[in-house]
Amino acid sequence: MMENKEVLITKEGLEKAKKELDYLLVEKRQEIAEKIKAAREFGDISENSEYDEAKNEQAEIEAKILKLEMIVKNAKIIEESSAKKGIIDVGSKVIVLDVEYNEEETYAIVGSTEADPYENRISNVSPLGSALIGKKVGDVVEVPVPAGVISYKVVNII
Repeated sequence: MMENKEVLITKEGLEKAKKELDYLLVEKRQEIAEKIKAAREFGDISENSEYDEAKNEQAEIEAKILKLEMIVKNAKIIEESSAKKGIIDVGSKVIVLDVEYNEEETYAIVGSTEADPYENRISNVSPLGSALIGKKVGDVVEVPVPAGVISYKVVNII
């Protein structure tokens, strides 16, 4: 069982989690129940792939519901206004410069439940996220990676 510890999340992230939870509880559960009922009507459930598939999907949905309920129950909203101005914290958006390749990237520092590297939303506990916490414009952080170390310079905090 997951321990009930605080989950750092943005207001938008919490709303998204609540909407997904509501959808799973109201619509998806009913849909799965109907699939299981229909699959049972095919006869012998011991060799019924539709039944097995529906039961597996049900287990996945229930696990996701438990995870979302834990997030909603233990959510601690990240207050962007509470972040000290000029210092990177969870909820900050930051522009960094990859010193070696002279390329700028913009990242949002979020709690681990909202992290999505494809949307440049990095977790506060990721190597780069944790290195950036507490830094300010002009600071350089070094992040260990499998190929060595990458240096990033903080260009701006949005």
